[in-house]
Amino acid sequence: MLAHNVYFTLKDRSASSRDNLVAACKKYLAAHPGVVFFACGTLQEELDRPVNDRDFDVALHVVFDSKASHDIYQDAPLHLTFVAENRESWAKVRVFDSEVESA
Repeated sequence: MLAHNVYFTLKDRSASSRDNLVAACKKYLAAHPGVVFFACGTLQEELDRPVNDRDFDVALHVVFDSKASHDIYQDAPLHLTFVAENRESWAKVRVFDSEVESA
């Protein structure tokens, strides 16, 4: 499987901007072929240990059944619409892709 984790830092870091991006993730990114797990949400404000990276507002977590499914997702119309409609709100985007297996 391939885990695709994306961390968005927004230009406008307000709660409403965070909520808007979470809604867009759910609308455009949740139901792609090959997705075995989907979740998105906002920074957990209460967790502020020295090891916590807090330089993001919204986190997206998608696990695909294969790299091939991930590659198809990258060019899928819904994914491209998500990027086109939301990219102006992003100050920074970090993507962490990893090969994963269940325990």
